[in-house]
Amino acid sequence: MTPEELRAHCLAKPGAWEDQPWEGDHVAKVGDKIFAFMGGTTVGVKSGASRAEADEWLLQYPEDASVMAYIGRSGWNTLRIDGAIPDGEIREAVDDSYAMVVAKLPRSRRPT
Repeated sequence: MTPEELRAHCLAKPGAWEDQPWEGDHVAKVGDKIFAFMGGTTVGVKSGASRAEADEWLLQYPEDASVMAYIGRSGWNTLRIDGAIPDGEIREAVDDSYAMVVAKLPRSRRPT
């Protein structure tokens, strides 16, 4: 998967839009919440409801998955898109992150 393919996949989600909240950092948001940090050859995603659940990625892909700085304790991981993780699993991780973030939005702000 290329960074462009990752970006296209993220932004194809209902209500998704790209933002640059910090110089040089591109993110995909739904509503006002980030669901993917798009960082060139990596993507940061909400990988589980808890750190323990998100740690499954670290066990399965120790060379290509890591805990995100600052927000990792809340279940966010960084996944390499040019490593051993299959493209389908990267897409699924983005889809799951999107679904978790949308579920936390107030019903009135969820995309239809």
